[in-house]
Amino acid sequence: MKTVAVVLAAGSGSRMKSDIKKQFMEIGGKPLVYYSLKAFEESIIDDIVLVVSRGDVEYVKTEIVNKYGFDKVTAIVEGGLARYHSVRLGLQAAAPDCDYAFIHDGARPFVDNDIIMRSLHAVKQYGACVVGMPVKDTIKIADKDGFAKETPDRALTWLIQTPQVFSYKMILDLYQRLDRDEGELMEKGINITDDAMVVEYYTDTKVKLVEGSYNNIKITTPEDIPAAEAILNNH
Repeated sequence: MKTVAVVLAAGSGSRMKSDIKKQFMEIGGKPLVYYSLKAFEESIIDDIVLVVSRGDVEYVKTEIVNKYGFDKVTAIVEGGLARYHSVRLGLQAAAPDCDYAFIHDGARPFVDNDIIMRSLHAVKQYGACVVGMPVKDTIKIADKDGFAKETPDRALTWLIQTPQVFSYKMILDLYQRLDRDEGELMEKGINITDDAMVVEYYTDTKVKLVEGSYNNIKITTPEDIPAAEAILNNH
């Protein structure tokens, strides 16, 4: 069995309102992306493919991968315009003999070995799984005018996180298919926001929900930095 982690660190971080890309902003004296790379480096994952912004390959290789000794990073590739472009490019850079692919947002620094192992057990059984946690708040579905339209059963709603884990050959094939169909999906107004959506759109495969952690937050806005520092200090 061979596993690869595709770590996405190609975002511009525009919502962070900083001159420094969020994946390189420091928490606890280390770049944000360091923490997820460290988690996969110290886990059962065999290879790591790191996807970065255009022009950042050499910087990341020198200042992060080599500096911190991430020996499992087998490829550093430039991402694309949208997240799903970056995922496809990352998957294509993985070794062709991979069995399972873990797709993870580099802006989620608190993935840990327990989450990785739960995901591995699930993907072996179901072929597709995503990490998440049950939603604590009531969720409202809005209509196009901003009025509450319906209220789904809170017991059935989950906050989806990463990693999202799949049979490698399946997810690679689906992302390549998505690349060919991109124009058609845009015409239909279909916006792919996570990897599970690709599986849901193209196949009948059920995606298993796997328990993550309420600490497995995504760093998106300046308000997230103090929360991340607090989680780090409590680890």
